[in-house]
Amino acid sequence: MAVSRRLAVLSSLTASFIWGFTFLSIKVALGALPPMSLGLARFAVAGILLAGLLAARRRPPRLDRADAARMAASGLLGVTAYFFFENNGILRISASEASLMTATIPVFTLLAESAFLRTRLSASKAAGAILSAAGIGLVVAESFRFSRSPAGYLYMLLAAFAWVGYGFLTRPLASRYDRLEITFWQSLFGMAGFVPFALFETVNWAGFGWGVGLNVLFLGIFGSALATVFYVTGLEVLGPGVVNVHINLIPVVSVAASFALLGERLSPLQAAGGVVVVGGVYLATGISTRRTSSG
Repeated sequence: MAVSRRLAVLSSLTASFIWGFTFLSIKVALGALPPMSLGLARFAVAGILLAGLLAARRRPPRLDRADAARMAASGLLGVTAYFFFENNGILRISASEASLMTATIPVFTLLAESAFLRTRLSASKAAGAILSAAGIGLVVAESFRFSRSPAGYLYMLLAAFAWVGYGFLTRPLASRYDRLEITFWQSLFGMAGFVPFALFETVNWAGFGWGVGLNVLFLGIFGSALATVFYVTGLEVLGPGVVNVHINLIPVVSVAASFALLGERLSPLQAAGGVVVVGGVYLATGISTRRTSSG
């Protein structure tokens, strides 16, 4: 079914808003579920929903033997490793700060493409990368004044690197499988990767109430399954340039929601650093977006 450009924009923005709220849900759920157990529960929910969507199409997901290793590796990196780092990061720092750290992913992707794929890094992209790094420096440096956990920021940086690697592994698969198939198999392999770690974690059952349960369902249904479908809808119509700018709204949504719902506060210097981060990412991706979308 053909999708209009307006619907594609709405789908892409919806995905960004959902992902912005997932940082809050992770923060709440971690009060009862340790990091890898939360990942396992989240992707078990997502896997059931994705299997249902595939069943509704009456076409089973295919996976050629030649692609099995790459699909498994991308799932283990983009799901298991990424959420190991992200969940542990959010456990140690605020949801607001964690979301600001992930805003650097588009810039890290540009730098990796320049280093490994020999793509040309324009002056605007280089300036955006430097500006984003400076913004992160402001956020992290200010946090050290309040004795926040340095490990939390390290975990979030490692999560960003894991996502960049996941993108490189996934890119060749996109031409051979549809996005729903890729999401299903990566979720399945990633979920399996959580199991050995979750076995050694202790769940705080006393803290597991309806609030935690609803947040886990939100993460699985909306954060890991439906938001991916919305994102893919936007990606197919608008292209990666436009969608990357929409993704940069995630920390804005997360910071505002954390302020309103969790009572989290950023210092003035951290808020300024967040603006610099988002501005740097937009500078690195926004100019090429305007050129791409004008055709």
